[in-house]
Amino acid sequence: MELDFPIVQVLNEEGTIVQPEYREQITKELTMTMYRHLIRTRMFDRKCVSLQRQGRIGTYVPYEGQEACQVGSALALNDDDWMFPTYRDHGAMMTFGRSLTQTLLYWKGRTEGCVPPEGKKIVPPSVPIATQLPHAAGAACAEKWKGTKNAVIVYFGDGATSEGDFHEGLNFASVFNAPVVFFNQNNQYAISVPITRQMKTKTIAQKALAYDIPGLRIDGNDVFAVYFKTTEALERARNGGGPTLIEAVTWRYGAHTTSDDPSRYRDQEESKKRRETTDPIKRVERLMQREGWWDEEWVNQVQEEVNAEIEQAVVEMESYPKANVSDMFDFVFAQPTWTIAEQKEAYLQWKRGMER
Repeated sequence: MELDFPIVQVLNEEGTIVQPEYREQITKELTMTMYRHLIRTRMFDRKCVSLQRQGRIGTYVPYEGQEACQVGSALALNDDDWMFPTYRDHGAMMTFGRSLTQTLLYWKGRTEGCVPPEGKKIVPPSVPIATQLPHAAGAACAEKWKGTKNAVIVYFGDGATSEGDFHEGLNFASVFNAPVVFFNQNNQYAISVPITRQMKTKTIAQKALAYDIPGLRIDGNDVFAVYFKTTEALERARNGGGPTLIEAVTWRYGAHTTSDDPSRYRDQEESKKRRETTDPIKRVERLMQREGWWDEEWVNQVQEEVNAEIEQAVVEMESYPKANVSDMFDFVFAQPTWTIAEQKEAYLQWKRGMER
C-alpha cells in the first residue's frame, strides 16, 4: 500500500527542485517569505522552551522539526478560511495571523490567549485528541450551505487517527462533501507510542479510501510540497470537490511536551541525524544558495527582527494585568449554579485567609 501512496517531494534534502512543474512558482520572493516564517517559528519555539524552564510560562508543547508543515499549510489559506489547530500548532496560528503575545498568553494559562485576532477564524487549540475533526467538518458544511468559497483546515497528529472522532469527522465530511482539508502531521510518535504500535496500515493517507476521498502523503519537511499540495486541496474544496486527507510525514526533534523525556522511549541520535539531513530550514537554505538568493546580511537582519519581535512579546505578556480569579466561576454558565457559587465563595474565603 505504501507504493500506492508515495511521499511527494517538490524540494529534496539537497535543496534541488524535483518537480519541474512547480519551478516557475518557486520565486525568490516566495522563498524568502517562507524562510522568514520558518525562522520566526523556530526562534519562537526555542524561546518558549527557555521561558518554561525559567518558570515564566506553564507546560509547553514544542514543535521544532515540524515548522514546514505548519508554515506551508498556513500560507496556503485565504484570509476568510477557518483553522482548527491542536496544542502543537502555534506555528501555524502565528503564520496565519495570531500574535506572538497572544500565543504566549495562552501558554501562560490566560483565556485571552484563546481569542483570535480580528477578522481571523482561528478556533482555540484542541487539547483533547481529535475532537476538533468533527467540529471542522461542521464548520465546513456551514460555509458550504451559506454559499461561500471559504474552506477549512484541521490539524491533528498520528495518534489522533486511533480515535473515534477521526472516523466521525472524515465520514461526516465525505458524506456531505464538506470543503475541509484534514492535515495530519505524522511525526511518528503519539507521545511515546511509535506509529508501528498504533496501526497496522503502512500509511495514514490510505485511510482516505474508506471514505472515498483523496488521500496523499507528502514530505512534511518540504515547505514547498506542503504549500503547493495544501493549496491544491483547498482549491478543490472551494470548488465543490469535497474533503482531502493529507499525511505530512515529519519528525519532532524534542519532547512531546516540556514535562516529557524523549530519551526514555526513542534513540535521540535519530534526531541529531535528521537535523543535518532532512531539516526543513536547512533545505530552504540549500535552495537559496543553489539559486544565488542567499544573502547573509539579509538573514542576519531577519534573525534580529524576529528576536526583537519575540522579546517585545515577552515584555507584553509579562506586563499583562493579573487575571481576575472570579472569571473562572462567573463565566461557566450564563447564570452561575448554586454549586459554582459555593465553590467561588469557598475559594475567595481561602484566598482572603492566605492574604492575612
